[in-house]
Amino acid sequence: MENHENKRTDAALRVIKADAHTIYEAFLNPRAVATWRPPMGMDCDIYEFEPKVGGKFRMAFRYLNSEHEIPGKTVPDADVVEGTFLELIPDEKIVELIRFESDDPAFAGDMTITTKLVPMQDGTEVTFVAGNVPTGIRPEDHDKGMRSTLANLAAFTEL
Repeated sequence: MENHENKRTDAALRVIKADAHTIYEAFLNPRAVATWRPPMGMDCDIYEFEPKVGGKFRMAFRYLNSEHEIPGKTVPDADVVEGTFLELIPDEKIVELIRFESDDPAFAGDMTITTKLVPMQDGTEVTFVAGNVPTGIRPEDHDKGMRSTLANLAAFTEL
């Protein structure tokens, strides 16, 4: 079931003290993605990962603690996502189409995540823009998760 009515867009930004190339490469390496992408309190298993335009990926974010405040979208303790790389511009932009595996229609539909990398004097401005965010994702939870992921990306890539 696709959710065509939701037009919500969420965004988060952080300046990371690393060059754009280093950050871009962190998006293309499945071991790197498994390290930095899951928000705080989660880990990641990658089942499929083809970092090329049109390439597919499938991964699960699992809660480390059974006492978490936000229930999983696929099962109570996990979010399973599948997606496609729509655009890859080296050191500048990554566009991904993401779909949650869920029986709950509140998580249905195709969400697009656009990551922009803008070189700055002291590093790279990294912006996540999530379009067509499923209605089941509360804005405050999504903001917290995106900021946590950006902090992880910074910790992974900064010197």
